[in-house]
Amino acid sequence: MKEINPIEINDNFIKLIATDWMLVTSGTSDNFNMMTASWGGIGELWGKHVATIYVRPERYTDTFISDTHRFTLSFFDNDKKKILGIMGKESGRNFDKMHFEGLTAKTLPTGQITFEEARLVFDCKVLYTDTLSPEKFLDKESLAKWYNEAPGGSLHNVYIAEIVKTWIK
Repeated sequence: MKEINPIEINDNFIKLIATDWMLVTSGTSDNFNMMTASWGGIGELWGKHVATIYVRPERYTDTFISDTHRFTLSFFDNDKKKILGIMGKESGRNFDKMHFEGLTAKTLPTGQITFEEARLVFDCKVLYTDTLSPEKFLDKESLAKWYNEAPGGSLHNVYIAEIVKTWIK
């Protein structure tokens, strides 16, 4: 992989995140977990390139992010979509995601984890975190749709993170 400036990326991030999905990974080479996410954003904040992700506190990966304040976002070609589906549905508490066939863990020079098969990777350091609050939803339809009608746990934790390094295949 080659290190690049994130400004050089020509991909459509709405498509990458919402449709192609991303793998959020946190931990060390000895103990890490990952989950598929389709909610997030890439942009500029506080004079830094940032990524914003949303993770329910029940998710095993959230424990790793809360402990380390670091994560990677890995993007793959479409041939990994089935694997990403599994990583989004199954918990690392229940099976060994670290050695899942089709994903080869790779430790980046920063010590963070990504995968050999990734085509684009953001190495991120958390700058700010908060939890969504029901009373702050101005759009009550979204609150009802995503948290009341289809409950899956608590409201998401929000992580705003500086993109420390970016790699592309």
